[in-house]
Amino acid sequence: MKTHRLARIAEVIREVASTTILFELKDPRVKNVTITRAEVAADLQNAKVYVSVMGTEKQQKLAIYGLQHAAGFIQSKVAARLAIRYVPVLVFILDLGIKKSVEIARILAEEKAKSNPQGVVEPVATDTDVVSDDEDDEDDEDDEDDEDDEDETVESATPTAAGPAAPL
Repeated sequence: MKTHRLARIAEVIREVASTTILFELKDPRVKNVTITRAEVAADLQNAKVYVSVMGTEKQQKLAIYGLQHAAGFIQSKVAARLAIRYVPVLVFILDLGIKKSVEIARILAEEKAKSNPQGVVEPVATDTDVVSDDEDDEDDEDDEDDEDDEDETVESATPTAAGPAAPL
């Protein structure tokens, strides 16, 4: 089967499952659930729906358990949206990718703090470091006069390679 068709079906499954979980599912076990992606088998018989659950490990297990029990309801919503002969059987899998990325960011921040023990921070440009034109109002008036003088000298002293400019 063509991969773009599988990708479209996987995207529809992800979209329908996420809206169903968010708006229509009344199971109190399913809280703080985010669907990260969906993968559909080539024969369209099975689909893996990867979910991320923010919370403790106990809350994650409860959410997966609740989603497995609501899989039929979510599958019926997918069937209403898809116009295919067989609707894939949904299997919910806990995706630890987001939790791992948060953990990696925390470890990197700790290592950065260890490598910089004295707390020396590299200078970063701030808004106060930038000099604005408003501070030197007196110089602005002089600058305008200088600009006029420069225009006059530039116009009169512009030599060309072919000699003086010919009138058009």
